[in-house]
Amino acid sequence: MSDQKEKYINPLTDFGFKKLFGTESTKMLLIDFLNQILPDRKIKELSYSATEQQGKTEIDRKAIFDLYCIGDNGERFIVEMQKAKQNFFKDRSVYYASFPIQEQAKKSAWDYKLDPVYSIGILDFIFDDHKQEKELLHIVELKNQHCEVFYDKLKFIYLELPKFKKKEKDLKTHFDKWIFVLTHLSKLQDRPKELQERVFTRLFEEAEIAKFTPQEIKAYEESLKYYRDLKNVVDTSREEGLKEGLKEGVEKRNFEIAKEMKTNGEPIEKIIKYTNLTRKEIELL
Repeated sequence: MSDQKEKYINPLTDFGFKKLFGTESTKMLLIDFLNQILPDRKIKELSYSATEQQGKTEIDRKAIFDLYCIGDNGERFIVEMQKAKQNFFKDRSVYYASFPIQEQAKKSAWDYKLDPVYSIGILDFIFDDHKQEKELLHIVELKNQHCEVFYDKLKFIYLELPKFKKKEKDLKTHFDKWIFVLTHLSKLQDRPKELQERVFTRLFEEAEIAKFTPQEIKAYEESLKYYRDLKNVVDTSREEGLKEGLKEGVEKRNFEIAKEMKTNGEPIEKIIKYTNLTRKEIELL
């Protein structure tokens, strides 16, 4: 591949994430991963559903999920990879969770019984209000003023990947091993001896760039470029955040990324996710 010598793909890119978790042939990887973070159930089987969700009226915005799956017991799973902080990210999570709730409505007589909905965010950043906490896994649900669960069928699960600091020798649990893979896969040249389970054998086989078709390599290169451009903007903002001219520079770069993505036919919701621009700003490009 041009200008990069990685042996394995970066799972935090759009292509890498969907390559490892978004196909029928890799379904076992997604099931195994989700079973490490779900608080109250284990999945035996999943079916993939359309990732584009339409609102009920013309004025409703549509949502485009990274992955959307339905479990063998009817539960819905939205799985999102979020690479950078976004204004109103929690609002966005709640809004997205409303789609799999509404789609359960039946036109005939219906008693309003709903299947559980899980909104799962894999975050390449740390929430500002969690910076002082060590926990990287957050499970959020509706509770009353006495901290008693009011409704147990809607859960928001967030993983703050940058908080994970364990080395190979420190990997004890299956959960640790999954987070290590998500954060270190593209930096590895060989499969660590700590990751010998069958599921990781399959993952490393799927992630090896040398086995890609030319079309897959091209798609990955484009996805990797978007990821690096965004990361450079974020890193620059973090390092020089107090400089007066930085905000303008970051905004200018975001517009450049958005313009390129729009030229390549990327959906507006995806461009918003990458650049944090508004829908109106993108439409005017």
